[in-house]
Amino acid sequence: MRDIGGSISRAQERGARAGLLRWERGEETHRVAVLVPMAGSAGIWGPSCISCAQLAIDEINATDGIGGRLLEPIFLNSDADTARTLEAEINGLLEQQEISGVVGMSVSSVRQRLNKIIAGRVPHVYTPQYEGHEHSENVFTIGDTPDGHLIPSIRRLTDMLKVRRWALIGNDYVWPRVSHAVAKRSIADVGGAVVFDGYVPFGLEDAPWLVERIVKSRPDIVLVSLIGQDAVEFNRSFGAMGLDRRIFRLSTVIEENVLLASESANTKRLYVAGAYFATLDTDHNLAFKERYEARHTKTPPMLNSLGQSVYEGLNFYSALMRKMADTRPTAIDYASARVGRYYSNERKDTSAFLARADGVQFCVTEQLS
Repeated sequence: MRDIGGSISRAQERGARAGLLRWERGEETHRVAVLVPMAGSAGIWGPSCISCAQLAIDEINATDGIGGRLLEPIFLNSDADTARTLEAEINGLLEQQEISGVVGMSVSSVRQRLNKIIAGRVPHVYTPQYEGHEHSENVFTIGDTPDGHLIPSIRRLTDMLKVRRWALIGNDYVWPRVSHAVAKRSIADVGGAVVFDGYVPFGLEDAPWLVERIVKSRPDIVLVSLIGQDAVEFNRSFGAMGLDRRIFRLSTVIEENVLLASESANTKRLYVAGAYFATLDTDHNLAFKERYEARHTKTPPMLNSLGQSVYEGLNFYSALMRKMADTRPTAIDYASARVGRYYSNERKDTSAFLARADGVQFCVTEQLS
């Protein structure tokens, strides 16, 4: 089952009934594995994800928890380099019936491996942007896909900046490769040309060499699909060579932590398309930031799209648990720093924005969708 607008799947119905039986036996908490990268290239996102998860858990527990039970997180490291350990941890928790769901973020290659381990036994809410086309049983993807932010940003920047020659660089796994395939079609549609398309392992070791290779192709703009710290190293080398003064960059995954670590001298001509920016001047985001700062009073980790996605994911999970007891054909609305409404993995009412780096902050220039 993939469409909440239709009916709940048999596996979900079994899960709901099993959950209710466990609660009736008097368990004090409803445990959920919360996946957060805590090391590796994506580890830069970890603190923001954990802090946003803590806010969501507090708010859910303040309003009856999950079916009258307190939501209890079990935080697990979802770093790609330790995926085997994560698989064993998740499988052990499921075998011992210690968790009723999995929520959080990882790179898509880790999600695909976990799909085989979880095998539909409990809901898996996958929170970040991803490449699309996820149809595994009981997997709910609430993040944006390339058609919502990458395609419209290519069209907009082509028109606004008059760029034609594109270089594409990403880490070597499913999300960049699928996203770049989408990008190539979109670039061709607007009369552009791809002059470089390359992929590197996680843990970028020689960013200057990579930048030099890209520059030889004489691009007008570079689509950067590097994760976390790898994007930092790329941006620093790009700026150190003075390329940010004449070549544009676009990314859909660079966020506030990467921007800060890249340093203001290296962020000129950098654009980012995404679902969330901490500087969004909307009622939803202003209220979210106020609650976040009240929850974390001592210099909290920076708000960013990945952390906010975990906040969304836990609230989506809470709404999903309520939905399991109600099979009426309605969408799932969930708490978010933006507007969040889910019909299926292919259909979501969400928003995307285009922002320009202004030093180490983002200036949101327009709404894309």
